[in-house]
Amino acid sequence: MPIEIAAPLKVSPEDRAELERMAVSSSLPYRVVVQSSALLLAAAGESNGAIARACATTTGTVRRWRTKFETGGISAVGSIAKGRGRKPEIAESVIDAIVNDTLHTVPDDESTQWSTRTMGERHGVGKDTVARIWRARKLRPWRVDTFKLSNDPDFEAKLVDVVGLYLNPPERAVVFSFDEKTQCQALDRTQPSLPLKPGRGRTMTHDYKRNGTTDLFAASNVGTGEVLHHTRKSHTGEDVLAFFRWIDVHTPRNLEIHVVLDNLSAHKSEPVRAWLAKPAQKRWHLHFTPTSSSWLNLVEGWFAQLTNKRLRTGSFNSVAALNEAIDVWVSHWNDDPQPFVWVKTAEEPSPRSSGAEPH
Repeated sequence: MPIEIAAPLKVSPEDRAELERMAVSSSLPYRVVVQSSALLLAAAGESNGAIARACATTTGTVRRWRTKFETGGISAVGSIAKGRGRKPEIAESVIDAIVNDTLHTVPDDESTQWSTRTMGERHGVGKDTVARIWRARKLRPWRVDTFKLSNDPDFEAKLVDVVGLYLNPPERAVVFSFDEKTQCQALDRTQPSLPLKPGRGRTMTHDYKRNGTTDLFAASNVGTGEVLHHTRKSHTGEDVLAFFRWIDVHTPRNLEIHVVLDNLSAHKSEPVRAWLAKPAQKRWHLHFTPTSSSWLNLVEGWFAQLTNKRLRTGSFNSVAALNEAIDVWVSHWNDDPQPFVWVKTAEEPSPRSSGAEPH
């Protein structure tokens, strides 16, 4: 008697692409991967017996997989019928207790948060079970996000003023975002670093030698991204005034000057106030950010670029070498400046994420 061979399984191009993706997945359940592989073999015309041998199962099981796919499509691959499959090993009440303790209690030794092991010991389950419960509910007790709410009584007015300046700068004017990066350290490593090579990143010693500090003053042109900067030995009111004069010299006389800055006392010192009060400086307008709102100052994004790309892993054997490195980096930045563009209205920004995006 001839052996009856099942006809090739009919699979649409879209379903075939999805089955191929699932068959090589490293994250989907094993039953989904195996059934996907079996259905691809069936679509290629392989016999149920051959598929069963390839997938280490029985021909009856292969027939059921084919039938489920023919009636239910892709969504039926790896599905488990209601009432079948492994029964849950952890009672729902235990899961609820683990979630409640994670959110509202701390261990008896007053550690600041639970670990999977301490929580597992408390409820008589394994650490991996606790990890699965946390992962399913997006609980991460080991993480701490920092925040700071401004207590500035004029917060809203200052926010609207600064954001309005970013979004709708006045005509015939230049807007600068200004701040200081104080105490930039000239750190030199105690031994020469090893260069990058395949299979190994750059290296540097964990210890270092301090060779002094410098204070970096920077004003970013909000419109163009160009940065005016100075490195100085201190950041007193006289130093701020000297940098304001530097900005004044480098800004065409026919343009108004608007400066966004924070509430550092040196920014409001007597030398600065006296200089701004002179008729010659009537084109100057200062816009103070609310207290505890450095995220509102666009130049902070530029400071982060400088720190990450030049300062953090650099080595400097003197303050002069540090100052020169900053000068060179800023010079190259200004060859092709990239402005940070504020894109949110005053109602949208939050302290955790500024409304600025690099252009």
